[in-house]
Amino acid sequence: MKKFLLSVALLSLAIPGWAQNKQDAIDRLDNAGKVLSEIMAAPDNGIPEEVLEHAKCIAVVPHMIKGGFVFGAENGRGAATCRTAKGWSSPAFFAITGGSWGLQIGVEGVDLVMIIQNEKGMQQLLASKFQVGADASAAAGPVGRHASADTNWKMETEILTYSRAKGAFAGLTLTGASIRRDEDSMKAFYGRHVTTRSALLGEVAAPGSADTFLSAVRGAKAQAVANADK
Repeated sequence: MKKFLLSVALLSLAIPGWAQNKQDAIDRLDNAGKVLSEIMAAPDNGIPEEVLEHAKCIAVVPHMIKGGFVFGAENGRGAATCRTAKGWSSPAFFAITGGSWGLQIGVEGVDLVMIIQNEKGMQQLLASKFQVGADASAAAGPVGRHASADTNWKMETEILTYSRAKGAFAGLTLTGASIRRDEDSMKAFYGRHVTTRSALLGEVAAPGSADTFLSAVRGAKAQAVANADK
């Protein structure tokens, strides 16, 4: 009886933590969708139509923390979705950590968007853990209404990166950053073990709580087209 009561007590303590983890994951998805929508609402500072047309996957980290003194560091958690035959996939959650060298003082929140633009980059994302620069090449992406005038972004680069800090939106270099699966968020959001691969390949149905994020991803291309026509 004592063992049973102890098990019940431990379960009652675990449930609030699990519920909070799930809400945190949902909030992150909603914030990621908001970030993408706000970025695309600026015609001259959004992601060009050509880049979005070319995208295999889109990943967003709302409010990634960058900071330090001389040595810099990045830490953040985000969500990704990939293009499938039936549309954009269920989200997969990931964490990003890394380091940089430079004259940096203070801490600031940065919204990060990553466009995975070819099969090799997508395979790295599906693998659940990789290092930007070593396993997948990355470069700051073009910004504006059109990207066709400069074809460098179409070459061998697997990932195009963008950042927004204090209202300014521009390309960002993330070489050296490590991206890995966010196990706790995946389990909390789906309520069971779901692999990054099965989510991003469209093998798992997207819960309704992913609608805000996925709607923003679907709407990004339409907004880019509208921006290009202005």
